[in-house]
Amino acid sequence: MRKPKVIRVIFALSLGCFVMVIVYFNSNLKPGSEPVGERSGHKSRRSPLQALYEGDQVESAVQALHQSRRELLEEGCRSYTRKRRVLIPEDLKHVIVDDQHGLLYCYVPKVACTNWKRVLMVLTGTAGAQRDPLAIPANEAHVSGNLRTLSEYTTSQINQRLRSYLKFLFVREPFERLVSAYRNKFTRSYNTAFHKRYGTKIVRRHRPNPRPEALERGNDVSFEEFVYYLVDPATQREEPFNEHWERVHSLCHPCLIHYDVVGKYETLEQDSRYVLQLAGAEDQVSFPSSSKSTRTTGDMATQFFQNISPFYQKKLYNLYRMDFLLFNYSIPEYLKFR
Repeated sequence: MRKPKVIRVIFALSLGCFVMVIVYFNSNLKPGSEPVGERSGHKSRRSPLQALYEGDQVESAVQALHQSRRELLEEGCRSYTRKRRVLIPEDLKHVIVDDQHGLLYCYVPKVACTNWKRVLMVLTGTAGAQRDPLAIPANEAHVSGNLRTLSEYTTSQINQRLRSYLKFLFVREPFERLVSAYRNKFTRSYNTAFHKRYGTKIVRRHRPNPRPEALERGNDVSFEEFVYYLVDPATQREEPFNEHWERVHSLCHPCLIHYDVVGKYETLEQDSRYVLQLAGAEDQVSFPSSSKSTRTTGDMATQFFQNISPFYQKKLYNLYRMDFLLFNYSIPEYLKFR
């Protein structure tokens, strides 16, 4: 008769411990429940997430714009994503963490990510006493280890940050970003590593009767050959795309991570200022103004696509279709398959 009673006592104790764990876990994952700065010993202040969702209208027009972008992204995910899966650490390698200000930034190459990394180096103190982002060399901004990524944290730390930090990314018209990546990686003489790593492979596969010099150097890849390489099914079977032309939805997983701010390259300075205002950091650092006259534009993209046949235009659009749909970009007018 004693054995059932003992079992009941053990079961009750186990159930009580389980409930306590759940309550503790939920309290730690509650959005905005831990004021930014408490972990590092700084004075408590309102987090960027609280500033965004608890009524702080930094700029009402900008606030409405970003709410619209969030809603369009959520609707796109509901419409075009068939099934959800669980995030794994590999998915979080592009998400940079700023624990001091409660920020998570998913960086996308060719969408001002160098300047955003510079800004975050200033904010996190990685740049020392340096307060001018442009004084940080571009190559230093990309050094692995200067900024921590979310993949480096434990599961419970990841969950807490996903729930309580402001999550943001910046996107760009997909084909303008693609042309920008091509121009930077295949037409600049200093990018010999890309020429050797990718250019030689592209020439070997997609150029009839290539010259020995081209096979060795890979430094004269045409945009047409680059497109053939991207749409070739063998390319992705061998290895993932390089991050410079990987799709944004594959880098940042916007249907698995709820981004609070979707910045756009087309409104870069306005959106960057908005993020810094939400973080309460607008007095600490300014996002660098763009003065490049060589930046890739829609007109440039039009020129590059002139020699791409409608057949390959369509295949390339299908490859990047989710980025067009999720981030509300129209099919470019210059495409001939329309």
